[in-house]
Amino acid sequence: MTAGLLFGLFLLITVAVTAAGYVFVLRPSRVDSANLQLPDAITTDQRDLHAAQAAVVDVFRLIGEAMPNSSNQVELRRQLMIAGYRWPSAVSIFMGIKVAMALVLGIALAWGAMVGRSDFGAAGMAALCGLGLGYLIPDRVLNKIASRRMTELRRGLPAALDLMVLGIEAGQGLDAAILDTSRGLRVSQPELASEFTQLHLEMRTSTSRAEALRNFGLRCKDGELKKFANLLVDTDRFGTSLGPALKTHARYLRIRIRQTTQEKARKIGVKLIFPVFFLIFPSVLLVTLGPAVIMLMGQLKHLMDI
Repeated sequence: MTAGLLFGLFLLITVAVTAAGYVFVLRPSRVDSANLQLPDAITTDQRDLHAAQAAVVDVFRLIGEAMPNSSNQVELRRQLMIAGYRWPSAVSIFMGIKVAMALVLGIALAWGAMVGRSDFGAAGMAALCGLGLGYLIPDRVLNKIASRRMTELRRGLPAALDLMVLGIEAGQGLDAAILDTSRGLRVSQPELASEFTQLHLEMRTSTSRAEALRNFGLRCKDGELKKFANLLVDTDRFGTSLGPALKTHARYLRIRIRQTTQEKARKIGVKLIFPVFFLIFPSVLLVTLGPAVIMLMGQLKHLMDI
């Protein structure tokens, strides 16, 4: 029985490592650069999905639309836009996901409590805990997605500034430079290209340039991107040269990223103290002093018997 369990665990780990290697290493290397499909720079409507995925999304949307409107709809819409979900029905789909997650987790915990204890009181308490936990989990996941997306936007901003400087020094206006920058980043930084494309579309509409730039800063909700938006607003208001300002800001961003990376690297030694002291150090003591302690106890027992 033990040998079978060990063999099954080894087989499961082998299959998992093989699948991960195929997905992350082998499969990307087979992509032909000549047949590379450029991603859409911006999608304001729901993306094309398979039939099964579209059916599931429609179910979530119907569930969300059946729920009463909450007071934080505007804040939820803003958080979804920060995470990259600009669909008109994104709020309804997200609310449907929250309700479905709460029901599934509540039923699962109630069933587990009934199987384990056969007590209706415990099953009710487990169901309430599952409902609350399931309703809050999507919010945490959305915050993680938004934070990861903001990190990607911040990481691609220096390259975007370099492309804007090239366009502006070549004689382009700000609108044309933003559009060319979004086209140049569609492969390496699709999320940032999407934001620049939306910024360009807002500038082409009746929205003023300053208002479109402020909306860009509010929509991204990141300190560095807000500084970039304020820089464009100030240069447009005071009529200063935009190329040197963008060069200086790109240099500042690269220095800031390098200093942040060095700070994180210096913190690793302090963070390693706790796992070394509580996990590795006891194992080293057990391996080095264990045989000596066993021999000492044997000798003491022998002397006490004498």
